[in-house]
Amino acid sequence: MENLFRFADNNNEDFFSRRCIWVNGPIIVGAGPSGLATAACLREQGVPFLVLEKEDCIASLWQKRTYDRLKLHLPKQFCQLPKVPFPEDFPEYPTKKQFIQYLESYSQRFEISPKFNECVQSARYDETSGLWRVKTVSARTEVEYICRWLVVATGENAESVMPDIDGLAEFGGEVIHASDYKSGEKYRGKKVLVVGCGNSGMELSLDLSNHNASPSMVVRSSVHVLPREIFGKSTFQLAALLMSWLPLWLVDTILLILTWLVIGNIENYGLKRPSVGPLTLKNKQGKTPVLDIGALEKIKSGDIQVVPGIKRFGYGQVELVNGETLEVDSVVMATGYRSNVPYWLQEADLFAKNGFPKAPFPNAWKGKSGLYAVGFTKRGLSGASADAVKIADDISQVWKSETKQQNKRTTACHRRCISQF
Repeated sequence: MENLFRFADNNNEDFFSRRCIWVNGPIIVGAGPSGLATAACLREQGVPFLVLEKEDCIASLWQKRTYDRLKLHLPKQFCQLPKVPFPEDFPEYPTKKQFIQYLESYSQRFEISPKFNECVQSARYDETSGLWRVKTVSARTEVEYICRWLVVATGENAESVMPDIDGLAEFGGEVIHASDYKSGEKYRGKKVLVVGCGNSGMELSLDLSNHNASPSMVVRSSVHVLPREIFGKSTFQLAALLMSWLPLWLVDTILLILTWLVIGNIENYGLKRPSVGPLTLKNKQGKTPVLDIGALEKIKSGDIQVVPGIKRFGYGQVELVNGETLEVDSVVMATGYRSNVPYWLQEADLFAKNGFPKAPFPNAWKGKSGLYAVGFTKRGLSGASADAVKIADDISQVWKSETKQQNKRTTACHRRCISQF
């Protein structure tokens, strides 16, 4: 797959040993589900590749930065990667452990062996050579990989977002991001402020309540809360079915009517709905509606308290925008994630400054000069899988065409040599 070239360093005392490696095929940055899906599709097409991963395992977000009780929010058939469905004995909503097991089996099946602990420092396209130059740092080694194609698979959730709130440094208690939260067991009997009301904020609040903590959930803006199932059928599956027949606005209307019939008026409990429908909001702003798995009942019973935005923190307490002050033992920031692409990719056409592709779905997967993006559709695993298939097909067309031409030249040369004898 690769040829190794070592360049002498004039300074023998240099801290790093430097290498330059040619990759015979695309480089995939990131060994999460998106990167694995792309690698598997390339393997099926017979195209060699190299996967670079900054952590020491595949799917590090799932393995290291998710809470214990996490399950897939959508039915498994909408979360499977290309070529391989989930095992039949898996439940409709696989657990975190089961999903990781599926990914590890998937990686083994397609013989995907990422280079772990390889943190990409920069990637730039060299106009002179027409190649991508990808620099990484691993332990005491600095490496520059050179390739024709670069697949960005670091995803939408590469880095945790920690807001800067007035007085937070004076709080004195534990403050963590949701990515560091594992279980509510350690918070028994404690007052915990959960900042954020997305799927993570709702589920962490539920988990805290189930472990006899006293969670207060900060809801600064409007939010769509939908039941995970409507009359025994997946809400996502129902929406997908309706979308194949009806316009978006009508599907939104139907979903909101059915939601009201199932869970009632959530505004009675401090949760204000946006003026725009859930699917329209998702398409325009990428905001995913919350799929309720039990938190709403806890809110209705008062076990989870809904509070407005934060004005400032003080020692052991928080002042809210309505003037109310709460005593708090710990704070969990369920404030989301962001892309890290702007920190390492030197490119201005495919990606915007926020680290997401400029073009809307479904045209965000391909850039110029052999650059691709997978896992940035804001459509979960199904969107990543669809892009992975397109990327592999696109690269393999060029790969197979050039390989065929090379074989023809080799055969012609061989025939000329024989004819001379």
